[in-house]
Amino acid sequence: MENPLRNLPSVDQLLNHPKLQKMVEQVSHSAVVQKVRTVLDGVREKVTTAAGEAHIPTPQEIVETVAGWMRKEETQKVQVVVNATGVLLHTGLGRAPLAKAACDRIAALSQRYASVELNLNDGSRGSRTAALQSLLCELTGAEAATVVNNNAAATMLALGALAGGRDVIVSRGQLVEIGGSYRLPEVMTVAGCRLKEVGTTNKTRINDYARACGPDTGALLRVHPSNYVIFGFSEEATLKSLVQLALEKNVAMIDDIGSGALLDLTRLGLAGEPQVKDSVAAGATVTLFSGDKLLGGPQCGIIVGKRDAIKAITKHPMMRAVRIDKMTMAALQATLELYRDEAQAVEAIPLLRLLHTDVANLKLRAGRIVEQLRDHPQLATVQVVETQATMGGGSLPTQQLPSVAIGLTGKTMTVDQLSAAYRSAAVPVVGRVNDNQLLLDLKTVQPNEDRLLIEALPRGTAEPNAN
Repeated sequence: MENPLRNLPSVDQLLNHPKLQKMVEQVSHSAVVQKVRTVLDGVREKVTTAAGEAHIPTPQEIVETVAGWMRKEETQKVQVVVNATGVLLHTGLGRAPLAKAACDRIAALSQRYASVELNLNDGSRGSRTAALQSLLCELTGAEAATVVNNNAAATMLALGALAGGRDVIVSRGQLVEIGGSYRLPEVMTVAGCRLKEVGTTNKTRINDYARACGPDTGALLRVHPSNYVIFGFSEEATLKSLVQLALEKNVAMIDDIGSGALLDLTRLGLAGEPQVKDSVAAGATVTLFSGDKLLGGPQCGIIVGKRDAIKAITKHPMMRAVRIDKMTMAALQATLELYRDEAQAVEAIPLLRLLHTDVANLKLRAGRIVEQLRDHPQLATVQVVETQATMGGGSLPTQQLPSVAIGLTGKTMTVDQLSAAYRSAAVPVVGRVNDNQLLLDLKTVQPNEDRLLIEALPRGTAEPNAN
C-alpha cells in the first residue's frame, strides 16, 4: 500500500506559492518556513496516528492554513491604528498619544546609554527621578515628588509607606473599582492597611471621619471617583476640611485625584476634574495621579507632596519593583517640560490639541473627507454626522464634547463587516457603530490621519469580512 505521506508537498514547493511569497516579503523567510514545517508536521502526525484513512490536505489547503495562521499572528501584534472612536483616552488604544518631543527623547535615550542613575557632577550614584522631581515641584508647587509605573502602584506605595499596619479612613462613596477588577479595598489589603469605611454611599461628612479617628489611624484617603458620578442628594467632605483634620490627628492625608490635570479644563466646558496644584496648595500630604490620562504623557503613577512623606515612599521595599524605566523617564520629562509654557503644551501635546480643536474645524475636515468618499464603489451612504465625543480612560464619565463624524454604510457589507474592513486596513482604522452606520469620529483623529480614513477601504472588489 502506497504511503499517503508521499503526496505531501515539500517545504520548497509550498514556499513558491505566490501567497506565501507575499508572506515572506511581509514577515521573513525563516518565520514562514517555520510555520510551513509546523503545519506539515501536524499533518504527518494526524496521518500516522489515525485509526482509518486520514485526509491529506492539498497544497492549496496547506498554503491557506499557513497564510491564515500568519495573518492572525500579525493582527495580534501591537500596531499603529487610527482612533476614530471618539473616545480620547481609549484604554484599548493606549490612552494618550505622546508629544513629538517625548517620542524624540525616547528615541535618543533608548538607542544609547543614559545617565539614568548617575550624578554627572561628581560621578556618584544618582536618583532615578531627580530631574522629574524638579519639574514636578516646579509645575505643582509640591515640596518633593517621585514616579512609579502606574497610579495603582502609587496608591499601594503611599498607603504602605504612610499607613502600613494601621487604619485608613475612606468614604463609602469612594471605594472604587476601575478596569481590570482593581478594587481599592483589595489594594489596601496588599499594602498592609486596614480599611475603615465611613459615611454612606451618597453622603459622608467631615464629622464621620473625625469620629472614626483613633490611636490606630494612619491616614485619611480621598479618592476622586474618575469613572462614575454620584449626584442629587449627595455630599462629600472638602479636601480643606480633611487636611485640617489630618493635621489635628497627626495622620497622613492621601489625595488620589486619578487623571492628573495640570491645566484648568473648565474653559473647554469640562467641569469637576481636580487640578494637581489645587490639591498640593490645600495641603495634602501626598497627591497621586496618572501620567497617561489628562496629563498626556506616558503610563506612570506620579506622587507629589511633603518632603518627609515622599522620602518614606521612596524607601518602601516595593519601590524598586514598580520603578520606571529610562523610556518612561524620557517621555515624562519631555512632556513636563512642555507644560512650562501653557500655549506650547496645548499645541504640542496631542490630547490637549485634540481637546482644543473646535467643531467648525472638524466640519471643514469632514466635508473634505466626504467629498473624497462619496463615489466609493463599496459605500452606499457617506455623510457628515454631528455627534458627541467622550474623554474615556476613567475621566469625566458623564461629560461629552461636541464632535463631528463621517457616517458610513456599505453597499454589500453589513455595518459590522464594514467596521471589520476598516480595522483590516494597512493602518487599521477603529471607529464605532451607532444607528446602523459606522461612525469615524474626527475628535480623536489627528489632521494628518485624514487621508488614512480615505484610503482605508480599497476601491476594488473586496470580500466582506464578517470577523
